[in-house]
Amino acid sequence: MEHHVGNRLQMMTIDREPTQIPVLGIGKGWLVVDKPVGMSVHNEPGRDLCSLASAFIQKRTTIQGQIKMDPDFGVNPVHRLDKETSGVLLLAVTREMFRFFSKQFESRHVKKRYVAILHGRLENPAGNDPWGTWRWALAKTAGGRHNPEGAGNRQDSQTRYRVLDHSAHYTMVEIELLSGRTHQIRRHAKLSGHPVVGDARYGSTRAVNTLRRNYAFERLALHAWALTLRLPGGKAPETVETPAIPGQMQHLFENDPAPHEP
Repeated sequence: MEHHVGNRLQMMTIDREPTQIPVLGIGKGWLVVDKPVGMSVHNEPGRDLCSLASAFIQKRTTIQGQIKMDPDFGVNPVHRLDKETSGVLLLAVTREMFRFFSKQFESRHVKKRYVAILHGRLENPAGNDPWGTWRWALAKTAGGRHNPEGAGNRQDSQTRYRVLDHSAHYTMVEIELLSGRTHQIRRHAKLSGHPVVGDARYGSTRAVNTLRRNYAFERLALHAWALTLRLPGGKAPETVETPAIPGQMQHLFENDPAPHEP
């Protein structure tokens, strides 16, 4: 089955004032987009991502023939992405493709990778493996800064992380989810002592306000940058990724002086 991934779609965008939503991949029954920060996936009819994607498909005759959306099914997300998080999101527009991709997520054959900026200096794990793992058990309820584990029964949860770089005040990490609890990355980062920068729910209110007031930084520094899975007709997994880390995150990190090496 024909599909397109990556550079061939860099110029295709879904209109949304005051920005545009890049389309990263498309095929018969599905599309992948780079969700903007602050946009709900499906909870604000007419303004959320699914509504905008549906309108985009319906008004583009060339896209209609390529993607073949089922009007009775509409546009539905195959996996979750918080409103506060930007990045790669897979949408299905037919029941067949929704089932096809959902089975891969349920069997944990999909790799979800993120980039985050954390407060403080998180060190690399000891040993030769550059990856560390956060293993705090988490409840289904999301909790908050005073109880990030959440109330009620807690389930095994695993988040892999790898330090990419340090600045004076922050650590940039790559993260891979091995389980799928609500706000898992944000909760595990808080429990590690290094909350995600800009996290108004789990981080410091003072830090969030300082970043907003002094640096005009008004987002959660968490971006879903890559999704690896098998596409229809493909034999091997393929990776769909965003071309860059969001500019606001890059600017904050690059303009925070790097610590002097001893």
